Amino acid sequence: MRHNGLGWTKTTLLAALATCAATPAFAASAERRPFGTLADGTAVEAVTLKGANGVSATIISFGATLQALKAPDRDGKLADVELGYDDLQSYVDHPNFWGASVGRYANRIADGRFTLDGKSIQLAQNDKSNSLHGGTKGFDKLPWRVVSVTSGPTARVTFALTSAAGDQGYPGTLAVTATYALDDTGNLTIDYDATSDAPTIVNLTNHAIFNLAGDGAPQGALQHRLTIPAARYTPVNAQLIPTGVLKPVAGSVFDFTHGRVLQDGIRDGTDPQIVFGRGYDHNFVLDAGRTKEPKLAARLEDPASGRVLEVLTTEPGVQLYTGNFLDGTLIGKSGHLYRMGDGIALEPQLFPDTPNQPAFGSARVDPAHPYHHRMIFRLSTTH
Repeated sequence: MRHNGLGWTKTTLLAALATCAATPAFAASAERRPFGTLADGTAVEAVTLKGANGVSATIISFGATLQALKAPDRDGKLADVELGYDDLQSYVDHPNFWGASVGRYANRIADGRFTLDGKSIQLAQNDKSNSLHGGTKGFDKLPWRVVSVTSGPTARVTFALTSAAGDQGYPGTLAVTATYALDDTGNLTIDYDATSDAPTIVNLTNHAIFNLAGDGAPQGALQHRLTIPAARYTPVNAQLIPTGVLKPVAGSVFDFTHGRVLQDGIRDGTDPQIVFGRGYDHNFVLDAGRTKEPKLAARLEDPASGRVLEVLTTEPGVQLYTGNFLDGTLIGKSGHLYRMGDGIALEPQLFPDTPNQPAFGSARVDPAHPYHHRMIFRLSTTH
C-alpha cells in the first residue's frame, strides 16, 4: 500500500475525510478572557459568544451582565446595539443596571415590604421608600461564578450565585444560575433558574437597554417602531407602583398592539401616566399570559438600519422603559454621553409589586417548586 508523508494509507485518509465531512461544523464559539479585578481581589471574567451570522454577545461575571451585543444591519455592518460601559470600574462606580441580571425581585416592591405565610418581610429600600431590582446590593452588583463555557452549534456560558437567607431582607438561601446561549441564527437565549431552601419570592430578568441604530447613535432610539401583543397594561401611581388596575391600552399612547413609533407618545404630557414615568416606564400584560415555552413579548425595529429585535419570554409581563432617567451625567462606551431616549429596555418579568397584589398572580418559590424563566433576544434584519 502507498503511504502519504504522515504514514497514513490512502484508505485511512479517505475514511478520516469522510468522518470529518459527516461531522457538523461548530460555527458558534465561546471565548473567555479577564475583564478586571474588584477591590477585594475577585477576578471578573468576560465570555464572548459568536454566531455564524455575525451576532455576538459578551457577558461579564459581574452581575452576570450582558456587556455588549453586536449585530449586523441590512448591509451587514456590525454595531453594538446595547448601552453600557467598556470597563469594570465604571460598572462598579456608576451602576445603572445596563444589561445586568437583576434580582431577587426585578422591578419595584411597594415600601420594600410584603407578607409571606403571615409574616411581614422588610426588604432593603433603594428607590425612595420602595425596593427596586433586589435592593441596595442586588444581583447586578455581585460577582457571579463562571460554571461552564462551551462552543458548539450553540455556544453557551453558565454563571452561578448563592444569595444567603436574609440577603437584602429576603427569606431563604437562594441558589441561582444564569445561562446565556447563542446560536447561528441570532437567538440569544437566557435561562434563569433558582432553588430555595425556604419559601421566598423570585423574579429575575435581564435589564439590557437597546439602541438598534448602534450605541451612541445621535438620533437615539425613539424613532424605533415597537409592537407589544398586550391589550392591557398596569397603570402606576406617582411612586411608579402599580395601582392594581389592568387598564386597556386601546385609544391611548400605550397601544402598541399594531406597532407605533416610540417618539409619538413619549412626550404626551396630557396623559398622567406619561407624566409619572417621565415617559414610558410601565409593565404590559401580555395577552398570552405565563407560558411553558417562550412567546413573543415585543418587537422593536429600527427602520434606518433594518435591525430587528424580538423579545420572547415565558413570563406574563414585559416592562417598557425608555431611559427616562438618563440625564447626560453617565458616560458610557466609547465616551458616549447617555441621555433620555438613547436606549430602550424591554424586561420580561412578573408584574411589579406582585407580592402585594394577589390579583397579579404569585411570585412565590418553595423548595419543592423551583423558579425558571426563559427569555430570548432574537436579532434579525428587514429590508
